[in-house]
Amino acid sequence: MARSLSLAAYMALARRGTQAADGGFAPSGERPAGAVIWGHATSLEHANALVQLVERLSVQRGEENWGTPGAGGLHLLLTTAQGLVLPSHARALTFHQPLSADNPAEAAAFLDHWRPDICLWTGGDLMPALLTSADEAGVPLVLVDADTAMLERPGWRWLPDMTPSLLARFRRILARSDGAARYLRRLGVPEEKLSVTGLFQEGAIPLPYDEALRDEMAASLRGRPTWLAAMVRHSELHMILDAHRQASRLAHRLFLILVPETLDETEAFRATLRQGNWRHAIWSQGGMPGEATQVLLADTRGEMGLWYRLATIAFMGNSLLPGMGGSDPNEPAAHGAAIVYGPNVARYLPSYKRYAGAGGARIVRDAGTLAAAVTHLIAADRSATMAHAAWEVATVGAEVTDHILDMLQDMLDDLEVA
Repeated sequence: MARSLSLAAYMALARRGTQAADGGFAPSGERPAGAVIWGHATSLEHANALVQLVERLSVQRGEENWGTPGAGGLHLLLTTAQGLVLPSHARALTFHQPLSADNPAEAAAFLDHWRPDICLWTGGDLMPALLTSADEAGVPLVLVDADTAMLERPGWRWLPDMTPSLLARFRRILARSDGAARYLRRLGVPEEKLSVTGLFQEGAIPLPYDEALRDEMAASLRGRPTWLAAMVRHSELHMILDAHRQASRLAHRLFLILVPETLDETEAFRATLRQGNWRHAIWSQGGMPGEATQVLLADTRGEMGLWYRLATIAFMGNSLLPGMGGSDPNEPAAHGAAIVYGPNVARYLPSYKRYAGAGGARIVRDAGTLAAAVTHLIAADRSATMAHAAWEVATVGAEVTDHILDMLQDMLDDLEVA
């Protein structure tokens, strides 16, 4: 591919700047065995969406141990600009590599170390040296969620053919909107490369559950109004139980399903329930709720799909006290539950903003406001309206994700054949 004059000038300047740059490329880990999907995130929203995308891809391809260092199969290399923090819920499933200077030397070191198989670049904020080097190294480049506002940089106004020459490096370009697609066509992107897919964002995926057990539990509850407090830390438990006690004064049959954020705190949960004289059942001990049971302590893992389907209201814990980070709101959104959350949800703030803005989530700050929210949402029509609003937000990006998944499946199949 012929290099444009603008790109040639940029690369020459970048090489000169290499000598003055501090340090150099510092890998964040060893390159794992197996296929590496390189996803570049220009925002926390894109980072969340990329993590979820590759999780789904790994499930579809039957890769149970994806992201495990040293294991074969499928892995995500998530690159971000300096200062963008890796989504903490990704944990060990993702290799995170911050990017700094854009010059040929760092690009070569990055590619030599990670040897990515496919690159998904999100939004824009193009890095000419890195993308050019990746293309020349044979890495298939796909631009996802192409956004007009992020494709141009103020400093490139003296390099008029920079953006068109970089866009030509991508094999596929997925535009966020019709307006972005028109802009891309004006820059010379051919129709066969271009698709208008919509906003790429994290979505909701229904969790598995035991249908027979769900029917048994529903029969045991006999239509009792049920709310869920999910991923709760013990330090906020007293506020949740206080809210349950307040709400129960108006709804005497109200039932709470309580799920600890970590099983390490299970014994502390049990002690608090005993000390508070709560009539409770313990799921790990085979406890089933009776008519007089006030709280079910769901102290196992693997049943979240069941709990979300039983409750009409889901309070997402690990969110009431300073220093907490929140819990994933996409889970209740996928199961038809109205979402309630505390003020400390930094890990998932973009998602909560989407749901709250659409009327699908409600913030609370203490036991009193939590009790008021639960009392208000006990009415089936209110919780259903709120849950539907959340579900509509959660499914907006489903077609975009499915389109990308199909494309990645084909590309990975081609790599395996080659």
